[in-house]
Amino acid sequence: MRRFSILFTVIALAVMVFLVPARAAEKSIVIGFPMILSGGGALFGQPAVKGAEMAVKEYNDKGGVLGRPLQLIVRDCAGTPQEATRVAKELILKDKVDFLVGGLTSSQGVAISEVAKTEQVLYIAPISKTTAMTEPGKLHPYVFRAAANTNTEGRSAAVFMAKHPWKRIYTIGPDYEYGQMVTKAFVEWIKKIKPEVEIVGQGWPKLGETDYTPFIMPALAAKPDAAFISLWGGHFVTFAKQSADYGFFEKVKIVSAGEAGCPETAMALKDDLPLGITSNSYDLFYYPDTPEHNAYVANLTAFTGEKYPPSWAITGHTGIQWLAEAIQKAGSTDTIAVIKALEGLTIQTPIGKQTMRAKDHQATRGQFWGTTTKVAEYPFPILRPVEYISADDLMD
Repeated sequence: MRRFSILFTVIALAVMVFLVPARAAEKSIVIGFPMILSGGGALFGQPAVKGAEMAVKEYNDKGGVLGRPLQLIVRDCAGTPQEATRVAKELILKDKVDFLVGGLTSSQGVAISEVAKTEQVLYIAPISKTTAMTEPGKLHPYVFRAAANTNTEGRSAAVFMAKHPWKRIYTIGPDYEYGQMVTKAFVEWIKKIKPEVEIVGQGWPKLGETDYTPFIMPALAAKPDAAFISLWGGHFVTFAKQSADYGFFEKVKIVSAGEAGCPETAMALKDDLPLGITSNSYDLFYYPDTPEHNAYVANLTAFTGEKYPPSWAITGHTGIQWLAEAIQKAGSTDTIAVIKALEGLTIQTPIGKQTMRAKDHQATRGQFWGTTTKVAEYPFPILRPVEYISADDLMD
């Protein structure tokens, strides 16, 4: 009996030794994904999660990354940097994630970046745009941005504004990191390329404002030729509906950042979306007409079950893509190795090749711009014609 017991123990140990490498190889690569899933930001946050989930499924269907499945842990970080800090810490310390991808507002991106720096966890920001995350003095090894930034967005808006004879300009932007920085970039750039422009006033509604009347009336009283608006998501939806009562969009020409021209906003507003405004979007299900983009849109349509797939899904999708390709290149999930692999990495995204600049950890991410137009094919306005504004000529 004793001999049988010894033999059983030896066999069990042998089986355990045999299984350990296989199980280790199958250990998930865990990605924490803090995102706004409630309130005004949910209009963009929920599609971003769908894009990330689809990317994870695509990699896992192909055998994972380095033979290991990707696992996504999504957490709602509401709308404040304080909540983003708490959620990011919880993902790292409690859920033991290997990497962070996520955050929506610029102030949240800065907050998550600080957590990543302290905990030495790699963080990729797929949406947060403030240049404060990656500018000299703020940049650290653990933060990368897959999104466009406030410089490229504000400057591209200025390029469009400068094409017109408008000289008296008013600005309205949310009074927090993103609104302040994108407006600053716009004002500085348009004064550089068109010095005769005059900024006749500025409105700064708080993030989450529900009554825009105190900002609409002063803007009309200033009698501007045009306005630069950087409200986004549900905030722009509310602003547009309230502005209609005052004929704001008929009286003032508009160039709007904040992806006000994206399908999510267009579908939320439908006939209330003003026609003839110049605006931007991260992606458009109807453009560009390329094999890579068409395949992505077809997959996204099937994955979400939505007839008109969301444009913001590409932010989460590309964020996961950057991380997965860097891990693949590094041949390891070691944080420092993945950081080095990300620096200078070029990937093929659904809308074209992009490079992660080594000097500032900023992706060469441009945006689509166009004019809101009503067409017979869709029950909401679309951007037409559409132009992709590359970041290359607008980045420092």
